[in-house]
Amino acid sequence: MAIHPIVQSVTDRVIDRSADMRGRYLERSRAAYGSKVERSHLACTNFAHAIAAMGDEEKARLKQASRPNLAIVSSYNDMLSAHQPLGGYPAWIKQAAFAAGATAQFAGGVPAMCDGITQGQAGMELSLFSRDVIAMSTAIALSHQMFDAGVFLGVCDKIVPGLLIGALSFGHLPAVFVPAGPMGTGISNTEKAMVRQRHAQGKAGHEELLESETRSYHGPGTCTFYGTANSNQMLMEIMGLHLPGSAFVPPSTALREALTRAAARRAVQITAQGDEFTPIAEVIDEKAVINGIVGLLATGGSTNHTLHLVAIARAAGIVIDWDDFSDLSTAVPLLARVYPNGVADINHFQAAGGMSVVIAELLGAGLLHDDVRTIAGPGLERYTRVPFLDHGTLSWQEGPADSLDPNIIRPAARPFSPEGGLKRLQGNLGRAVIKVSAVHPEHRVVQAPARVFDSQDALLQAYNEGSLASDFVAVIRYQGPQANGMPELHKLTPVLSLLQDQGLKVALLTDGRMSGASGKVPAAIHASPEALADGPLAYLQDGDMIRIDAVEGRMDVLMPESWRERTPSNAKLESAQAGFGRELFASARRHATGAESGATFFGHADHDPFFQR
Repeated sequence: MAIHPIVQSVTDRVIDRSADMRGRYLERSRAAYGSKVERSHLACTNFAHAIAAMGDEEKARLKQASRPNLAIVSSYNDMLSAHQPLGGYPAWIKQAAFAAGATAQFAGGVPAMCDGITQGQAGMELSLFSRDVIAMSTAIALSHQMFDAGVFLGVCDKIVPGLLIGALSFGHLPAVFVPAGPMGTGISNTEKAMVRQRHAQGKAGHEELLESETRSYHGPGTCTFYGTANSNQMLMEIMGLHLPGSAFVPPSTALREALTRAAARRAVQITAQGDEFTPIAEVIDEKAVINGIVGLLATGGSTNHTLHLVAIARAAGIVIDWDDFSDLSTAVPLLARVYPNGVADINHFQAAGGMSVVIAELLGAGLLHDDVRTIAGPGLERYTRVPFLDHGTLSWQEGPADSLDPNIIRPAARPFSPEGGLKRLQGNLGRAVIKVSAVHPEHRVVQAPARVFDSQDALLQAYNEGSLASDFVAVIRYQGPQANGMPELHKLTPVLSLLQDQGLKVALLTDGRMSGASGKVPAAIHASPEALADGPLAYLQDGDMIRIDAVEGRMDVLMPESWRERTPSNAKLESAQAGFGRELFASARRHATGAESGATFFGHADHDPFFQR
């Protein structure tokens, strides 16, 4: 199937736009390619330190200068449900690597925080920056020059992007990503949302809400809604960094263990010592990044990836922006309905055919590049196959030819929507993104007076006081990366949804985030420039008429340009910049790039050539 002209056009312009930076990245990565094992470059004293704690058999093998050694980098902790299953993986990986003639060492752990726990709390203001901390932690883990490939264990919001950015800084090494899989299905997402709304109305007490939430989030594995964590796993699959069919196999199953052991074996096979050398610098190229955006659009994935994919791409020397997302959205149909874009959860999606069906449909429609390198071998077509166990032996077979549940996955010829789930907005209020896949058509254009707040708590206070009784656009400003680390504002969802259900025209406009849980209320998020960087939101006042138009891709204040001559508001940010560890991130806030540049503190677009376009 010939590639769709819009997909090809966007790919061509990304290649052209990235030529200089990508060229420098590949030159640096390829200069480090070699056939010798990494540890052969170490002096004897250096090497002795690196193997001192190993067992005798492992020491003997590591002394052989022809045997590859794998780095295990993990986000394991036993507080977070998605990462708890990773505890047993290093032992499996070491056993599988040794049986394959190699060795593996636990190179380092990276922090993993949960936005579900920190939502609405002070810790949420560390969340986005944790991605860059994870990237640096990954680089430190790989820095000992002992490793010939990496096996990366992680799942959730900032963890996988951070691991991937760190891995790309060692572009000469192969990288295999291994997920944990989703927890079992709990109560229905519809029931959960109803209890949350009843609690917001004061009709459900604390005990009822807690019982509902613990029946939703109830066991090991990833949260089952289609937020950033599960969008991460979709991306690792469609960008060729998982073994095919790995993304949504549940934890604590024989197939999950078999896939984890197979990931270690595959990592050994694709080292420079094997016949299929596949460094990550050659896997994550412009076409793989475009495939990731297409997958995100086709499945209605997380808005957080309008930040993360930008940062990931730049770590590989590739420059993308929100125009690329928006233009691809005009060509990519919405093929999946998974909560919050439908009632199904990720387990239902997997049972309906999962990623193999989605990838097959997108390839068949010419919407994905098949001519890419993956850890499984050349060609994305391999990812239409699904793993299974035959008397304990792991094999792959062709996935289902069609969706097994058209209420969850549709063919490209009969999609849920002819366009993807994300759009770029622009106008005299700057640029932003909006997730429209869960927003009903009648709510996609909202024109109403502004209600301006400098925190989400201020809006909730106004609601509790009964002052949000008419149509409004909620402007929540000073939530950008330079102001307070760009927290998610998901705590607003129940109240805004309730007001919309009561018949009000409601929208959200913010320089903060809303996460993969962005739902049925139109939310113009990641507004850039942010208010603290003299962005337009700093000049808005209560009563200004705002129009959010997700159909035409516009966001504007409808008044004479004199509004920009006002004195910008003076936000009181001190309380959001100290305490609970936030003071340690002052430098991160100060150096953070804008949202459309990935909201990263590694370098600033104004003075770091790595980030210049």
